Amino acid sequence: MVINHIGINNSILNKFIAEIRDEAIQKDSLRFRRNIERIGEILGYEFSKSIDYVTQAVKTPLGIKNIQIPAKKIVICSILRAGLPLHQGLLNYFDDAENGFISAYRHHPKKDKDFEIIVEYFAAPDMKEKTLILADPMLATGQSLIAVYEAIKKTRTIDHLHIISVVASTEGIATIKESFPANTKLWIATIDDQLNDKGYIVPGLGDAGDLAFGTKL
Repeated sequence: MVINHIGINNSILNKFIAEIRDEAIQKDSLRFRRNIERIGEILGYEFSKSIDYVTQAVKTPLGIKNIQIPAKKIVICSILRAGLPLHQGLLNYFDDAENGFISAYRHHPKKDKDFEIIVEYFAAPDMKEKTLILADPMLATGQSLIAVYEAIKKTRTIDHLHIISVVASTEGIATIKESFPANTKLWIATIDDQLNDKGYIVPGLGDAGDLAFGTKL
């Protein structure tokens, strides 16, 4: 797996990351969603530098200009519900991309810290000979991404795979490296070193889905 840690270099990305982490600012759900969306735009731009391009002749009112445009169709598949603002940020730049959605949530059968990942809903186009982006803002244990990947593989052919996340743990990255193809590319805004006993990233930012859309039962 190729890891692209975008936040390692200083840029305006730092400001958006600081605001989604700040416990006072993140309480504004509208601002939180918009900041995730902005981060998605930045990560999408960085991702765009890595894909293949072809030459297209573009006719202007005064002549013709050859311009390099993406060669393969892109499918953005986000993990519900937390992935929706990140999905929108990517879609802002790849406005002709096809879209997929998949649900994955933690189920605690014994009502304790142990959990399993349940995947229930999946809707997506054909992915053969296309570039697939899996979008999930939080890469904590990595189990959600692995479960989603395994579910997609059952009904779709994945030729080119990229993962785009906002916050990751070092443990989560190590876990998915063992389960995804070696040529998978990870685009990540920022990386934290710790997970707590509930599998949440520390210092992280909390529950991205709740911060974006409100708490759930």
